[in-house]
Amino acid sequence: MEIKILAKTIRLAAFVAVGACYGLVTHVVAVAHEAVAETQAFTEVEQHRPTPLPDRVVLTWSGDPTSSIDVTWRTDLSVGKPVVEYVLASELLGDLRAEVAGREQATGTSNEFSSDLGKCLLHSGQISGLQPDTMYAYRVGDGEHFSEWFQFRTASTSSTPFTFVYFGDAQNDVRSWWSRVVREANQHAPRAAFMLHAGDLVNNGNRDADWGEWFGAAGWLNGMIPVVACPGNHEYIDGLSRHWRPQFAFPENGPPGLEETAYWIDYQDARIISLNSNERIEQQKAWLESVLQDPKRPRWTFVTFHHPIFSAARGRDNPVLRAAWREILEDNHVDLVLQGHDHAYARSGLGGPKNVPEGLRRANSNTVYVVSVSGPKMYPVQEAWDVSRNASGAQLFQVIHVEPHQVRYEARLATGKLYDAFTLKKDNNGTSVLVEQYPPGEEIRR
Repeated sequence: MEIKILAKTIRLAAFVAVGACYGLVTHVVAVAHEAVAETQAFTEVEQHRPTPLPDRVVLTWSGDPTSSIDVTWRTDLSVGKPVVEYVLASELLGDLRAEVAGREQATGTSNEFSSDLGKCLLHSGQISGLQPDTMYAYRVGDGEHFSEWFQFRTASTSSTPFTFVYFGDAQNDVRSWWSRVVREANQHAPRAAFMLHAGDLVNNGNRDADWGEWFGAAGWLNGMIPVVACPGNHEYIDGLSRHWRPQFAFPENGPPGLEETAYWIDYQDARIISLNSNERIEQQKAWLESVLQDPKRPRWTFVTFHHPIFSAARGRDNPVLRAAWREILEDNHVDLVLQGHDHAYARSGLGGPKNVPEGLRRANSNTVYVVSVSGPKMYPVQEAWDVSRNASGAQLFQVIHVEPHQVRYEARLATGKLYDAFTLKKDNNGTSVLVEQYPPGEEIRR
């Protein structure tokens, strides 16, 4: 090794000496500096440039999760007719002949989209007529250029237990900081039914680079586990982000003008309701009440929106929102309200701070409020309202297990360590009891 290094040093010295004889040393050094500068330049346009190969593949639902699923993806402008090929996963076992024989096609739609980094095509397709509680494999493309094969499972028509993951704001430094959180969450809930995002998925909803980081951080998980999301204030830049509706296919069963931002989905034993806390707060009241008073509403109800009913960070409060929605949520026995925005963590008991012995909580309200953050941006925690558990300066994700008579809730740090937990039990009369189960130890305050 020392001989090789010495030989290279001698050759370089000789080259410089010869160059000096011809007055070329300055030019050589300048060219070298230019070459280094060129290799360091890697613009956002280059980082996030679309190609004929599909990327940013994401599953959502606009219809019934027992029999359909939606998939959205991106390509450059050269791609022709978009298609979704799918097959029963049990028939795709590595035999190429079976792949050809068993697959079906669904035709998608394409829309030209102009972002701040240039133009692309955003494609969307729905697979319908599926069997409940069945695993399918699919890929997207144009007949020539295809994505890899992904897999998903349709919802069951029975009260089968399921798990989902809930994230507060990812928002900042998503590629470098949030990526390990969403991937660690997958380690704890590898068969999650869906991933729920309580707004502020990105920092600037109209920057394509921000969305590129978000899709890159979750990667293939978005193509395997459906996304349920509500918009945060950072998805509102002079109105709703131009990216939101083209890249997500959510239900259009909400109030007029709030399509795909206020909506509801029934998944097995639960109704998931997304509200839009950025605008038209009053308009959503009657709609929310009607969705909650639906006689076909399942046993459990989870509501998500961005701005909290009770704020978790200092100097932040939403009295207008609280006055508009809190009574409706609690009077109609919503079980969990999952929120973001405050870049801190706080979780209530049932309807407030009333305690009884042995770690049990009872109250007239059956509603538990949670505020959480999954990204690296943090605010000091609020001390104004009594909570069971809170934190400041900790990235968290929540794994929620839904069973016929109980919901088990876990909040975990980015390392996977358990930080908060409870079990919410409900009897046949709808009466709930909350059992506190968070581990011993000091709360995180930074």
